Amino acid sequence: MSEFVTLHDVYEARRVVSKYLPRTPLIRSSTLSKRLGFEAYVKCENLQPIGAFKVRGGLNLISKLSGEEKLKGVITASTGNHGQSISYAASLFGVKAIIGMPKESNPLKVEAMKNLGAIVEFHGLDFDEARLWVEEEAKKKGYRYIHSANEPLLIAGVGTLYLEIMEDLPDVEAIIVPIGGGSGASAACIVAKSINPDVKVFGVQAEKAPAVYLSWKNRKMVETKSAETFAEGLATRVPFELTLNIINKLIDGIVLVSEDEMKRGILTLLETTHQLAEGAGAASTAAAFKIRDRLQGKKVALVLTGGNLTLSTLKSIFESNIF
Repeated sequence: MSEFVTLHDVYEARRVVSKYLPRTPLIRSSTLSKRLGFEAYVKCENLQPIGAFKVRGGLNLISKLSGEEKLKGVITASTGNHGQSISYAASLFGVKAIIGMPKESNPLKVEAMKNLGAIVEFHGLDFDEARLWVEEEAKKKGYRYIHSANEPLLIAGVGTLYLEIMEDLPDVEAIIVPIGGGSGASAACIVAKSINPDVKVFGVQAEKAPAVYLSWKNRKMVETKSAETFAEGLATRVPFELTLNIINKLIDGIVLVSEDEMKRGILTLLETTHQLAEGAGAASTAAAFKIRDRLQGKKVALVLTGGNLTLSTLKSIFESNIF
């Protein structure tokens, strides 16, 4: 597979992904559409077995490992959903999986990984500190290191969700997708632009974790000192080369959203679509309200990337009086 993932790679990934995963619904909400002023369709990746879109990429990558790599086992760093993806795929294919996570991680995601048979190790205060430990451990122990973004097979697997959007809504005019490591946004760009170059793709980052936004805007790799957002799926301080290169070439814009805007997005999705989103999963809806003037009258897909929200976080959002 080439470093720059192609639409053909995504179709190849679907041959694997479709064997194991359901096609997720694309829900049109009339209430959400009225509030936004455009036709809003929500892609419900929260309904995947791990509650997040990343399982598509993990399945595609693990299925393609060599026999030797499967015997040695895999190791990766994650704030949660990527780790769940690798854990789920590893359990299906009988591969040992070690997940390095920040010390303060979403307990719901940690429990899910352990229940899938993965070994979870806690290192560092954030994703990037955990990633550095994982990279050293991979060198020492000989595990197959799986980067959370710089993996063409991951991007191709994730791209299958955008094939579904393009097939279910052929006249879609814009797609809004959250950006953490960038696998989702880069996959959206590759699939949408290959099928219909007129489709606009907008990425979303948290104001408190804007590394990709700053890198895209300045056309160079920009690291941030912190990524202190409650949306762990967006909490990266460092952009990644492969996904950033794709995003720089193809994306139409990146929007920054605040913590309160994502929290309002969670409540809005719950009220209008009856779907539970985690912080990153609600980022596309938060961004939709921010740029709705540019999208009036259009057909827009909002990617609800995951729904792994703890009850304690949901309770605090209900009690925060953000509306």
